[in-house]
Amino acid sequence: MDPLVAPKDLLAFINQPSGVIVDARAGEDVRERYRQSHLEGALHVHLEEELSDIQEDLRMGGRHPLPSPERFGKLLGNLGIDPATHVIVYDDQSGANAAARFWWMLKAAGHEKVQVVDGGFQAALDAGFPENNEPRTPLSKPPYPATTWKLPAVSMEEVTGYVRDPQFVVIDVRSENRYKGIEEPIDTIAGHIPGAINMPYAYNLNPEGFFLPPEKLRRMYQPVVDHRPASNIIVHCGSGVTACHTLLAFAHAGMEIPAIYTGSWSEWSRNGKPIARPAK
Repeated sequence: MDPLVAPKDLLAFINQPSGVIVDARAGEDVRERYRQSHLEGALHVHLEEELSDIQEDLRMGGRHPLPSPERFGKLLGNLGIDPATHVIVYDDQSGANAAARFWWMLKAAGHEKVQVVDGGFQAALDAGFPENNEPRTPLSKPPYPATTWKLPAVSMEEVTGYVRDPQFVVIDVRSENRYKGIEEPIDTIAGHIPGAINMPYAYNLNPEGFFLPPEKLRRMYQPVVDHRPASNIIVHCGSGVTACHTLLAFAHAGMEIPAIYTGSWSEWSRNGKPIARPAK
C-alpha cells in the first residue's frame, strides 16, 4: 500500500465501514477549527495532548516527545482502530503538521493500512470530498496491541556519536535559515547539530503542495543514503514532527524508512550540546 492517497481516490473511502479518517491538523484553536469544519466522518487527534508526552522540562525529549506505545495503543482503541482498520489521515500543511507524525506512529506500532492524504485538507475538498461540522463518535475498541516502536528511533546520546561516524548521516529537515542559525522562531538557540546536512522537508513537495513522484524522490535521496542501511540515516527537525514528512517521502519513494531523532533540535539545543553556525 502506498503511504499516500490521492485526493481523487479518497472519494471511494466515503462511508467505508472498515475505515477511519483522522484529522491531524494542529496549531492554535485547532479543536474549534475542527468543530467548524472537517472532512465528513473524520475524528480529530491532538498533537500536543495525544500524540506527544510533553515534559515540563523540555530538555527531556524536546517539544514533542513520543508517548509510550501502550498509551498510543489506548488512543487507537478509543478511535476505533484495530490492526485490520484502514486509516486515512490528513492535515492542512501537506502532511508536515501532524499527519505524517500519526502515520509514522501507526507504522511504528506495526499497523499496515494507513495512508496520508496527498495535498491535505484543501486538496480533499477540491476533489469533492464532503465536509461538515458534525462530530463523530468513534466505536471504541480494545487498546491496540502496541508494546514497542518497531521503526528505528534514536536518542540524543546516540546522535552525539553518530555525527562523528562516516557510516551515519544526520539529515536536518528544517528550513535553510533555521539550519544556518540566521533565524530561530521557535527554539531558544539558533544553529544546527555539527555534521548534520540540511534537506528541508519542503524539498519533498512540488509547488502545488503535493509530494514529488517516487522516482524524483529517489534521485534526491539515494546520493545521501549512499548504500548506508536505513538505520544509519538519522532524520530530525525542530521537535520530531516534520521529520516524519521526510520519512513518509522515503516510504513513498519505495525506500526503507530511516531512523528518527524525536528529540530533535528542541532537545539538542537545550542540553549544552555542540552547536554549529556559519562563520560571520
